[in-house]
Amino acid sequence: MPAELTLTIEGTSSVAAPGTTGTEAFDGRRNVVAMRVNGELVDLAHALRDGDVVEPVTIESADGLGILRHSAAHVVAQALQSIIPDAKLGIGPPIEDGFYYDFAVPEALTPDDLKKIEKKAKEIVKRGQKFVRREVTDDEARAELADEPFKLELIADKGGASDDDGSSVEVGSGGLTMYDNVDPKSGETVWKDLCRGPHLPSTKLIGNGFAVTRSSAAYWRGDQANESLQRVYGTAWPTKDELVAYRERLAEAERRDHRKLGAELDLFSFPDELGSGLPVFHPNGGIVRTEMEDYSRRRHIEAGYSFVNTPHITKKQLFETSKHLEWYADGMFPPMHVDEEKNADGSIKKPGQDYYLKPMNCPMHNLIYRARGRSYRELPLRLFEFGSVYRYEKSGVVHGLTRARGFTQDDAHIYTTREGMRDELARLLTFVLDLLRDYGIDDFYLELSTRDPEKSVGDDETWEAATRTLEEVAVESGLELVPDPGGAAFYGPKISVQAKDAIGRTWQLSTIQLDFFEPELFELDYTASDGSHQRPVMIHRALFGSIERFFAVLLEHYAGAFPVWLAPVQVVGVPVAGDFAPYLHDVAAKLRARGVRVEVDDSDDRMQKKIRTHTKRKIPYLLIAGGEDQDAGAVSFRYRDGHQDNGIPVDEAVDRIVAAIDAKEQV
Repeated sequence: MPAELTLTIEGTSSVAAPGTTGTEAFDGRRNVVAMRVNGELVDLAHALRDGDVVEPVTIESADGLGILRHSAAHVVAQALQSIIPDAKLGIGPPIEDGFYYDFAVPEALTPDDLKKIEKKAKEIVKRGQKFVRREVTDDEARAELADEPFKLELIADKGGASDDDGSSVEVGSGGLTMYDNVDPKSGETVWKDLCRGPHLPSTKLIGNGFAVTRSSAAYWRGDQANESLQRVYGTAWPTKDELVAYRERLAEAERRDHRKLGAELDLFSFPDELGSGLPVFHPNGGIVRTEMEDYSRRRHIEAGYSFVNTPHITKKQLFETSKHLEWYADGMFPPMHVDEEKNADGSIKKPGQDYYLKPMNCPMHNLIYRARGRSYRELPLRLFEFGSVYRYEKSGVVHGLTRARGFTQDDAHIYTTREGMRDELARLLTFVLDLLRDYGIDDFYLELSTRDPEKSVGDDETWEAATRTLEEVAVESGLELVPDPGGAAFYGPKISVQAKDAIGRTWQLSTIQLDFFEPELFELDYTASDGSHQRPVMIHRALFGSIERFFAVLLEHYAGAFPVWLAPVQVVGVPVAGDFAPYLHDVAAKLRARGVRVEVDDSDDRMQKKIRTHTKRKIPYLLIAGGEDQDAGAVSFRYRDGHQDNGIPVDEAVDRIVAAIDAKEQV
């Protein structure tokens, strides 16, 4: 140990005493809860060495929030075991906006149980227990956790820990560590857990910005073949005000839930008779969907796309060629065995064939490309389809329109030369972003998904070239680019457009994937200018992701109040009294002649009730008319926010509405 330590903290070199910890190095900075030492995230209690480069981690940072939430998960686990001593510990990772912890418990948890757990957790927080890290051998860990069967499995499987099931927060590929919760007065360990850390120095830093939120059933390590557990969810924030703001965001998100709005506005439903994840669109929803699709079609025609159509099912051989059966079989519905013939004795006379519902359109588009010879003069060839696909999503992840089993992709596959690939990608990204903006989504960043060597085909050199090209195009767009290591499809890297909605939530929308391997698998080629045969590069692109999912995103973004061009009913005429209904029917006829979707409410309800009814329907324009309006050849506008423009001449009113539709205004 040197007589003194030279450390680099926030770019400044300083001298410290031997054995200095992060707690001492950042003394007085109460918002610093951990640190990065030479790039590695560690506890403040970590002893520093000569030459270390040290960065503070504040509780408000992304890393700090993760540590806060992971620490809160441990406190909740301690609280639950103090109330239910027989509970067995599963895994407790931080997640977006919160945390969860899985337990094996004798009975399903009730809301009263959750209240007790939260109360006990708050008591633990106030005691200010210290999180103390210590290294243990495998045998020591087994001895200390002999009554925790799930922990013993993790110890045995420490090289196979995964981010997917949360086990990576407990064990990695190296040595094991235990975290003790130590009482500050007695110095005794009152609870412990297998964990990689890091954690807060003290439970007191969790403060009063945390809550236990709900519970659900879960399977050990996410596998339905494993034991069923109870999952306790919670959230944690640096301050109570941030917790309150988070709850307000949740309440607003609940008000905007597309499933709730879909029922209220009579847009779509999920009949039990059809099965999980298979929606039907009602007339109102059908209008919105048709407008979305028709506008997209017009823009694609302008951009030089050719429209194609493909069937919903195909022989097994197609997905063997494309390698989807090798890499994607778990996401496909089971095959249908057809055309088999049997003899009278039951023996096979004619073997049948397996057919699959298609989970994606790209293999069929490859067949269209391959149907005849292609010349370099035809490239880039842009094939586009609103193609219905079917994916066997697990029942636990099916969620309204955003995660369905049957949906329609606005799917394009572009075949281009290697020389033209980069320009086509840049053109495509611009097209995608411009079209999303037309639907009112305009707050974006990009995510670059790169190769997982264990779940991909092809050679390193080709992958590196494809990834580099996508990265260059993304950077040139000027948007923020976030890495997604290992998130690519098996055939190539991708850029995904991440968009924020009106309440700040992020949705993955468009994807652009570069593919050098499907053309090889399908033996696609084109005749180059020198007469040689060359392989095209294939670009996969789904602009909305799926029509259903984008419909849900727009519905929640606008809280059901679609812009006037998308609204199922754009105008409702409301007569002050029944005598003025014929006048409004004449106004409605003029609007219909200009392509406006309009109704006249000539029911027996009072005018104020009609206004309330159609305000709840989120109609963009109510046109009200009484005696003065009729005499003046005018109407009064009532907008969704409640304000009115009175005495507008009918022709001006019609022009105003048509102009708002053409401009895609939100009114």
